[in-house]
Amino acid sequence: MEKKFSTTSGIGIREVYTKHKEGLELPGVFPFTRGIQKDMYRGRLWTMRQYAGFSTAEESNKRYHYLLQQGTMGLSVAFDLPTQIGYDSDHDFAEGEVGKVGVAIDSLRDMEILFDGIELEKITTSMTINATASILLSMYIALAKKQGADISKISGTIQNDILKEYAARGTYIYPPKASMRLITDIFEYCSKEVPKWNTISISGYHIREAGSTAVQELAFTLANGKSYLMAAIEKGLDIDVFAKRLSFFFNCHNNFFEEIAKFRAARRMWARITKELGATDERAMQLRFHTQTGGSTLTAQQPMNNIVRVTSQAMAAVLGGTQSLHTNGFDEALSLPTEEAAKIALRTQQVIAFESGVTDTVDPLAGSYFMEELTDTMEAEAWKYIERIDAMGGSVQAIEEGYIQKEIADASYRYQTEVESAERIIVGVNKFTEPAAPLKEVFRVDDSIRQVQMKKLEILKAERDNERVAQLLAKLEADAKGQANLMPGIVEAVEAYATLGEIADTFRRVFGEY
Repeated sequence: MEKKFSTTSGIGIREVYTKHKEGLELPGVFPFTRGIQKDMYRGRLWTMRQYAGFSTAEESNKRYHYLLQQGTMGLSVAFDLPTQIGYDSDHDFAEGEVGKVGVAIDSLRDMEILFDGIELEKITTSMTINATASILLSMYIALAKKQGADISKISGTIQNDILKEYAARGTYIYPPKASMRLITDIFEYCSKEVPKWNTISISGYHIREAGSTAVQELAFTLANGKSYLMAAIEKGLDIDVFAKRLSFFFNCHNNFFEEIAKFRAARRMWARITKELGATDERAMQLRFHTQTGGSTLTAQQPMNNIVRVTSQAMAAVLGGTQSLHTNGFDEALSLPTEEAAKIALRTQQVIAFESGVTDTVDPLAGSYFMEELTDTMEAEAWKYIERIDAMGGSVQAIEEGYIQKEIADASYRYQTEVESAERIIVGVNKFTEPAAPLKEVFRVDDSIRQVQMKKLEILKAERDNERVAQLLAKLEADAKGQANLMPGIVEAVEAYATLGEIADTFRRVFGEY
């Protein structure tokens, strides 16, 4: 039987591709297939970020200074699970999780320590936070004010993408309608007060980590983005203003050409979506995105092989035109990355940027018969999903009906079946195996971190003006029951050292939990 070749999304690959079509649009021109800037990396390299955060704010601050010394261009903050779902470190539900998958941030005081010695006006910061994004952004703004920064000049990104939490990841707190209100309140507030801030990073990363195909990641991410656009328009916001501050966060897996085609198709599709919803400013039609190499592709077996995987994935992201990039540490299938693993991951980006030559021209693969047809096919398959979701009433309805979750679960099952049958080869896992040799160094966070954070909270509550905190939380609760924008009240509360858990619980009382 003749062997069949296909991408991970099941798109058939022919033996040879011949001339595709006459002419290609130019980079920096609608619909931006070839890149959102006309000169791309010839003018400015992507931002080299390293996602980091663990244990206490003190320990994470040390890692940030180390990464900045190694040449990272922007910080990317990982928060622990209690912080992500609105619990202070002293809450019963936080036990066993404090500081484990990210840094514990209970109050503005932790945020002050986290960025000690780092001027927020001179660095861009990405924060991977969703359900409590409004609170963490408020802490960041409050800290910038304390540093004397002009908050209209601070820049960075909050993930703030709750729809993919319902569909793929699970760190939601409130029902969808209340969550969407918080998100659009952030859009509105930042457009006036923090205009350089990217108010949402619409994330395909976690959709892919949950087991989706590349086509599904593309389709479901853009469908979610469309829902955010429509929610903001319904609130009365101007698409030509707020859409400029939207960004995307994509995964990059191992199928080299498919990943590049995904990024090219995404730009073209987003340009069409925004234009059809009324955008007239081309900057509001540009899809800007951060990429992280695929965490779920990393293997605990023969972990040094992950350096090769990450290099290939990073190269695909660059050839696809990413605006910023995080490269995973080779040891992340076993633990949080050690300093050595984080440095090698950063050096991978630096070698690509300064030694490979792939940054010397814009969209180097444009005109490849294979690349152009694959881009078109990826786009066509993704539109089919979006049309089904639109027919259901949009992403929120498709999530509530379980459609998106089922599609991801089915794709994940198919992939795992292929690995277990060795139909899909994973080097070192189901082929070219050898006896496991433990890594000499792995990174572990001690459970005693919770006690450290609990002591900090005890001291904080003894020193702050508790009467003022109570007044501000009562005002915030009243605002939540009404129609007021919630961001000014959150900023006030964090400035008085109300804790993350206290603010999240205030909203729980009004909105309920989902």
